[in-house]
Amino acid sequence: MNIDFLKRLLWFTVLIVVQVFVLNHIHLFAVATPLLYIYFILQLHRNYPQWASMLWGFFMGVVIDTFSNTPGVAAGALTLIAAVQPFVLQPFIPRDSGDDFQPGMDTLGVPQYTWYASILTFIYNVVFFSLEMFSFFNVLEWLECVIGSSLLTLILILVVENVRRH
Repeated sequence: MNIDFLKRLLWFTVLIVVQVFVLNHIHLFAVATPLLYIYFILQLHRNYPQWASMLWGFFMGVVIDTFSNTPGVAAGALTLIAAVQPFVLQPFIPRDSGDDFQPGMDTLGVPQYTWYASILTFIYNVVFFSLEMFSFFNVLEWLECVIGSSLLTLILILVVENVRRH
């Protein structure tokens, strides 16, 4: 068995456990919930097979949906960001990098990584809350959830990435 696969499986498990048992119970101002599990998709290196990243995203989404009582919402949104992740990452990659380039604060730099993470986090939250509410009847509530959760998730991702790199 490949060591890379085992590391990914460990991250998969840790992020799901943290989300289900801790972060799902945090609702800042009754609108912002940290969705840290998208960090898993952010970690996928350049030229990782897209079918594999979409499968990882889908399976993680199904597990999150099962424990969060959001049928299909996380699975759909995670599969989408797994599909667009290589295209979002491409403009931030230095030209002289290898095929196995792994995005992170140490490889991209703090400002570049922050932009990369914020774009994918925002896309995820827009899709997630659009599918969850399935209506634009209350646009203000939707906007509060998207912006609040995006900011809270981005802060958590940056903290985890900063701790991980040291």
